[in-house]
Amino acid sequence: MPASPYVTALRAHIGTDLLLLPGVSAVVRDEPGRILLMRRTDDGTWGLPAGMVEPGEQPADAAVREVLEETGVRVEIERLGGVDMHESVYPNGDRCHYLVAWFRCRPTGGQARPDGEESLEVGWFPPDALPAGLGRSALLRIETTAARDAAPWCDTPRGF
Repeated sequence: MPASPYVTALRAHIGTDLLLLPGVSAVVRDEPGRILLMRRTDDGTWGLPAGMVEPGEQPADAAVREVLEETGVRVEIERLGGVDMHESVYPNGDRCHYLVAWFRCRPTGGQARPDGEESLEVGWFPPDALPAGLGRSALLRIETTAARDAAPWCDTPRGF
């Protein structure tokens, strides 16, 4: 997945130094409760639709956009699922800390299909039959959006 022009311009100034970047993810659940997942083009693993918030874009709008771009499914936000931080170090040495907000969503239209650029496959999975290899972050996001009316998740403050 190529970096956005915004991140590319930042990298031109700071090299591989640490960047703090805003991101979003979506847990899309259909009426029977199945979860929309995509198999990523960069590493072949299954995961949730996700991506970066572009400058000037609201996080909820970014989540709706990313789901449509990566899976072909139109969604409506039901609620905020939570907020978390995670670090990524890329093969070229770029370091990023992502501040990710995730949302529980419901499908409203479109046709599930891979985009060929970020997703190789797209599918609906029952919560008790998720593909092997989902990471800790994806499992946390799925778990914290299971209930329609649960409070948003956040990591327990460590105190100062």
